[in-house]
Amino acid sequence: MSKVHDILQLIKDEEVQYLDVRFTDPKGKLQHVTLDIDLVDEDFFEEGFMFDGSSIAGWKSIDQSDMKLILDPGSAYIDPFYAEKTICVHCNVVEPDTGEAYSRDPRGTAAKAEAYLKSTGIGDTAYFGPEAEFFLFDDVRYSVTPQKVSFELDAESAAWNTDAEFEGGNMGHRAAHKGGYFPVNPIDEAQDIRSEMLSTMKRMGIKVDKHHHEVASCQHELGMIFGGLVEQADNIQKYKYVIHNVAHAYGKTVTFMPKPMKGDNGSGMHVNMSIWKDGKPLFAGDKYADLSQEALWFIGGILKHAKSLNALTNPSTNSYKRLIPGFEAPVLRAYSARNRSGCVRIPWTESPKAKRVEARFPDPAANPYLAFSALLMAGLDGIKHKIDPGPASDKDLYDLPPEELAAIPTVCGSLREALESLEADHDYLLAGDVFTKDQLEGFIALKWEEVYAYEHTPHPIEYAMYYSC
Repeated sequence: MSKVHDILQLIKDEEVQYLDVRFTDPKGKLQHVTLDIDLVDEDFFEEGFMFDGSSIAGWKSIDQSDMKLILDPGSAYIDPFYAEKTICVHCNVVEPDTGEAYSRDPRGTAAKAEAYLKSTGIGDTAYFGPEAEFFLFDDVRYSVTPQKVSFELDAESAAWNTDAEFEGGNMGHRAAHKGGYFPVNPIDEAQDIRSEMLSTMKRMGIKVDKHHHEVASCQHELGMIFGGLVEQADNIQKYKYVIHNVAHAYGKTVTFMPKPMKGDNGSGMHVNMSIWKDGKPLFAGDKYADLSQEALWFIGGILKHAKSLNALTNPSTNSYKRLIPGFEAPVLRAYSARNRSGCVRIPWTESPKAKRVEARFPDPAANPYLAFSALLMAGLDGIKHKIDPGPASDKDLYDLPPEELAAIPTVCGSLREALESLEADHDYLLAGDVFTKDQLEGFIALKWEEVYAYEHTPHPIEYAMYYSC
């Protein structure tokens, strides 16, 4: 209860007017309800808050709609965007009659994944360091109607605007397509916006380290320092919230879609992972790239289950417009200390404490609680069953002879394939009741709706290719 007392004292000291209770739905969207602060006392934290679970896609039916939010007092922070002083707390979802964790609650799944790691004896702490990229635009318009399917993006800083006419003139300093990595301003036009995003995250209690322009035109990334699984999933939700709202305050718009435009790099969410036990890094050793045997088995588990992982780490139809063979995208089920087109990379470091494994195929459309939990479960399955990842791929994967390239398996090429893979390969997720069959069935059903909507809608490129056939 000490953390509850701390929050109640903070409410008093800061003269907080409202409490925002926040939770994440199966698709990964942060949801909230705001309560008057007079309702908040110690009993409120113990009893929780009832809400209608049938209104959340993929959760309860109307006849079993009552659900309860249990607040995690350790997740509290002051919201930086509301006019009235508001404190926010992330919640887990429980069944109101039994108090047991609701099996389809993503945050509850992440908590179970952390508990499962400890129960295996393999380790006691899993650290995650996600790197989520995003695009920053000035204008976005789209239409999906029977007679019009289209989208249009624009940004004054975009590569295609070198000859546009602007009031006050066109200054001409722009990052070219695939030419945006690390230039200084004025080519990097978003320095001040990103600095405000990062400082806002820091004020909310997130440990941050850097920000920069990314490779694609209008593409950016902010950096967070690693933390625990649930903690970092919470932080990705805060990360997206801050970036969306700071951009909105500047009159701009952000998307975390993996591939919002053709002809340029897509957005990934590389996930760095390590396991510790008794205060020591489990992944440091004397094998390839100074990894331990456990780390290699962990990689083996990720490579073995990569296609079923795709359903949770790359859960949008748009995800597979980024995961295209032959480009820089990490589509090959291989690992290396050098190559960036493999699924798994071992970042270089001098310190054993920083030894980690980087999964490069996830993207920011993922629900972070589910994606991080699934990656951990796949890696643990590799350790438990001593799955050999095979030899590392240190050749230039971009320039392999066709016969060698054909021998390296790839990740999925569509959300349809990913869902079918998850339906066929999910037992490793069920270990320790971390995921449940009911949860996976509900998630898969939601995603099949997206597949059908996508597959049943004519695409503009089809008009260009086939209209006059």
